[in-house]
Amino acid sequence: MNRDEMRLASSWNGAADEVPPLVARLEAESRRAETPCGEGNMVWRLWGEGPPLVLLHGGAGSWRHWARNIDALARNRLVLAADLPGLGDSALPPTPTTPQAVTAVLSAGLDALLGPGTRFDLMGFSFGAVLSGGLAALRDRDLRSLTLVGAGGLGLPRPPVVLEKIRDKQGEERLAAHRTNLARLMLADPARIDTTALAIQSWNSDHTRINSRSFMPATWLRDSLPGVTAPLNVIYGERDAIAWPQLESRFELIRGIRPDARCRAIPGAGHWVAFEAAEAFNQAAAEMLPPGAA
Repeated sequence: MNRDEMRLASSWNGAADEVPPLVARLEAESRRAETPCGEGNMVWRLWGEGPPLVLLHGGAGSWRHWARNIDALARNRLVLAADLPGLGDSALPPTPTTPQAVTAVLSAGLDALLGPGTRFDLMGFSFGAVLSGGLAALRDRDLRSLTLVGAGGLGLPRPPVVLEKIRDKQGEERLAAHRTNLARLMLADPARIDTTALAIQSWNSDHTRINSRSFMPATWLRDSLPGVTAPLNVIYGERDAIAWPQLESRFELIRGIRPDARCRAIPGAGHWVAFEAAEAFNQAAAEMLPPGAA
């Protein structure tokens, strides 16, 4: 996103049920693809050309979680941003819903889109980071790198975060609840909750049909990491609501499994670090990911 687009996005004053200019542009520029998922299809959006980088968004989310990062990541890569099963535009996962079943859907989808044996980088945020661990272990021989962003699934205590219920609210009351939830869980600085963040949060919430925490074991990521030999990167916002103030304990646990893991905390940012501190996050990704040139 260039500076003119950044000013447009930051000054947009649309309602939460309108599509932000940044999201509308990215949607228009994307190449949409679908792969089998349960009784329907999983939806992917693709940008750019080059070595593939797969993005898995957070719980109750969609590809929109990466809206402020896609331009930077796709400059010299093929970016494939999923809507995970039961979220965004994708169909529900197969039943019974298990991490293994969802991971199998993802793996088969990548084979269909990239071809079996194609090497790729994998980046996951929050719930997507937890799923990334299982997918990375399954596809380790094809993996160039794994980047975990705001990851749970480590079996460590996390501060309780009480969220407002949304579905029984309408209008300004519903918008206020979204703002409260963004402040409590997603962004460290309430001043950064702009209309783009609210619109993304609202759309994602309206298209959530599965509770990711209901079927994910608390230690799924921790148990998956020993099976991953590809280079490992870990990024958290310094004030991530699921980790602060014990962020270092997460780095210590990960380094205990993978002493070579590169861990970074982005100052002042919260859980949705890729959105809240997009410039710093994009710079960190550029430094940590393998080169975009083959």
